[in-house]
Amino acid sequence: MEKSQNNLKLFENKKIRYVWNAEEEEWYFSVVDIVVVLTGTQNPRRYWSDLKIKLTKEGSELYDKIVQLKLISSDGKLRETDVLSTKNVLRLIQSIPSPKAEPFKMWLAEVGNEVLNESVDPELSIDRAIQNYRKLGYSEGWINQRIKAIEVRKALTDEWDKSGVKKGKEYALLTDLMYKTWAGMSSKDYKEFKGLKKENLRDNMTNIELILNMLAEASATEISQNEKPTNLRESTQIAVSGAEVALDARKSLEKRGGKTISSQNAKEIGDSQLSIDDENQF
Repeated sequence: MEKSQNNLKLFENKKIRYVWNAEEEEWYFSVVDIVVVLTGTQNPRRYWSDLKIKLTKEGSELYDKIVQLKLISSDGKLRETDVLSTKNVLRLIQSIPSPKAEPFKMWLAEVGNEVLNESVDPELSIDRAIQNYRKLGYSEGWINQRIKAIEVRKALTDEWDKSGVKKGKEYALLTDLMYKTWAGMSSKDYKEFKGLKKENLRDNMTNIELILNMLAEASATEISQNEKPTNLRESTQIAVSGAEVALDARKSLEKRGGKTISSQNAKEIGDSQLSIDDENQF
C-alpha cells in the first residue's frame, strides 16, 4: 500500500489516527482509536480482539478487509496497527452499538472533504506520501522511485477505466497477471516470498523491482493507448504484453549477473542498502 503521512484528528477530544493511501486513493483509519470513540472502553485492543473473533464466527467479510499500516503510537514510535478504509469503517460502526455512531459518520464525511481538496490539487496527496515515506526511513532515491511508480500506476488504471475494466476484482486480476508474467509469482506468492502479510507489496520492493514493475505498467499503458481495447479480455492481452517487456529486461539483467527479484522487505533493506541501489540504478 502506498502509505502516506500519519495524521491525527480529534473527535470529541479523542485522537483518531489515519493515513491517506495515494495509490488506492483511500483513507485508512486506526480501528482501536475508533473503538475508543464508540465504546469508551479502557481496553480497546481487547475489545477489538474479541470483536474480530465474533466477526469471524459470523462469517463477516470485514475481517478480511483489515490492513496493517505503521502508525505513530503513544510512545512516539511507528508500530503496525490494524486499519480500515472509510467504507469498511462504516461497516465496523454497524457492528458496534453506540450512540456516537451517527456523529462519527458526520466526522468521517468532514475528513472526506480533504480528498476533494487533493483531487483539485494532486500535489497535496503526493506531498503527503513523501512525508510519510521519509518518516519510515526510506532513502530519497527510493521515495522518488515510489512516487513515480504511483504516477505510472495511475496512468495504467486510467487506461483500464477507459477500456471498461472494473475496479476491485478485475483490477486485481490484471495486476496479478502482470506480476506472474514478469516476476514469475502471483501477488500472494510475491508477498509470501518477502515475508509479508497484509503489508503493501510495492512498499517492500527494491529499486530494481520498482523499476521492472513500472516498465511493465508503462509498457501496458503505451500499448493500450495504441490499441484502444474495449473490454477486459483485450485489456488482459495488453497487460501480459506490457509485462513481457519487463520480463525481457529482467532476463537480460540476470544474464549479466544483476539481481532482480529480492526476498528482502522494507525492514530488511534499510537505508544503507536503498542508498547503494540508488547510486547504481542508472
